[in-house]
Amino acid sequence: MSTQLESLPLRHVLTLPAMGSAVRIARETTEQVLTEWGISRHHPTVDPALLILSELVTNSVQHAAPVSPTVTVIYAAGTDTFAFAVHDRHPCQPSLFTAATSSGLGTVIELTLGLGGTAVVRGDADGQGKSIWIALPL
Repeated sequence: MSTQLESLPLRHVLTLPAMGSAVRIARETTEQVLTEWGISRHHPTVDPALLILSELVTNSVQHAAPVSPTVTVIYAAGTDTFAFAVHDRHPCQPSLFTAATSSGLGTVIELTLGLGGTAVVRGDADGQGKSIWIALPL
């Protein structure tokens, strides 16, 4: 998949406190955003995308909350792509493709690649945070 994330015309940003309720709110917001963008809740990419998103937000809440009081979800879409990022201010940048398949990140990568999608970690310019971007074909 070669879509440039920056070129996706539809955008939405959600910032939440880094606490357990962030996972539920992020999922609910994802469903609302997709509906507003005309992407059916029954599209075969939606359930895996919700699972991937939930895992990434959970990881941010569990591991980054002590140094990152908020977690931000950035949504983007175009005619054939749905992308989202989970951002926190923890400096650790996980190696996505060496994550054990039994780990949450391993599951994220397996689902993403199985759908023909891409995953990338983008560090903040100051080195004190990162975004994990997932792009999935529609």
